[in-house]
Amino acid sequence: MSPNHGQLPLIELLRRDGVVSADAQLQALSGGISSDIFLIVDAGPPRVVKRALQQLRVADSWIANVSRNDFEQRYLTYVSHFMPDSVPGVLASGDGYFVMPYFDSTYVTWKSRLLDGIASSEDAQEPGLFLGCVHEHSTNDPEAAREFNSGENFRQLRIDPYLLAVARHHPEIADIIRAEADRLANWRECLVHGDYSPKNMLLNGHRLVVLDCEVAWYGDPAFDLAFLISHLLLKALFHAPRNVGLKQHVQVFVARYLNSRRITPGEQAALLARTTSLACMLLLARVDGKSPVEYLDQARQDIVRSFTIPMLQRWSSDDPRALCEQWFRHLEIAIGIV
Repeated sequence: MSPNHGQLPLIELLRRDGVVSADAQLQALSGGISSDIFLIVDAGPPRVVKRALQQLRVADSWIANVSRNDFEQRYLTYVSHFMPDSVPGVLASGDGYFVMPYFDSTYVTWKSRLLDGIASSEDAQEPGLFLGCVHEHSTNDPEAAREFNSGENFRQLRIDPYLLAVARHHPEIADIIRAEADRLANWRECLVHGDYSPKNMLLNGHRLVVLDCEVAWYGDPAFDLAFLISHLLLKALFHAPRNVGLKQHVQVFVARYLNSRRITPGEQAALLARTTSLACMLLLARVDGKSPVEYLDQARQDIVRSFTIPMLQRWSSDDPRALCEQWFRHLEIAIGIV
């Protein structure tokens, strides 16, 4: 990191690097907890500039290396070689930032559709296809393994705040979660997005654009599968007792993903088993980790705990689709979902 990063205002960096004109301005955009995101306002086409934060915007202390901005650019570049319409292009980059196209209001996040109760099974097809293609393309790829040797970033952004934070909060299952954290940290198989969430997916008709890949890491594909499945199950809890069809979303997503992979039945079974246990842990992480979801009240957070802790103590499922069935039975008892 050069001395200028964190000292010069971002607009001055952009002007210095010739990315924007002297009269350009930056307009803050709503985004996640980990980066500053601005719309560039000048005479050129609409663009967005993104710069990673060292201290993430959460209540707890959460420090992460801003080099993840570079890994995000690498992910976009890598995927653009075989799925160019599914990720934004990198238009420019500099000291701790990069510029990408602006996607206007014709694009909506999948999260916003899900929270509005719009759960078309077609929406789950493209995320399954995209993820399967990225995992398949990068499996045992030495180039990707070299480019995404980002285990320390993954530890700072996922293992510590999601798994180990929950282990500290729940000593009754701490050994189980720590063992999974150790396994995950040492698994190297394919390129993992690391934040494969509906909030990072833009939809425009049948087009899917995947964003926010700063957690990119060469590791276990089960993490991406589990991450998205946990979000779909949490959205179902948010809407309960109304059933908006998210059980079918999980089934469609998993099926489309598996159809996009060329793996043996044994490899598939092992992948699904790892996905299931991780999904359970990530459900709990989104209420008791460092980045809790904002849309669950205390009563619904307790429903997550009453499901996940016994499941982890007495494991009884090796397929995320079976976990999904158990989740919805739990919701039916707890809330009366129909």
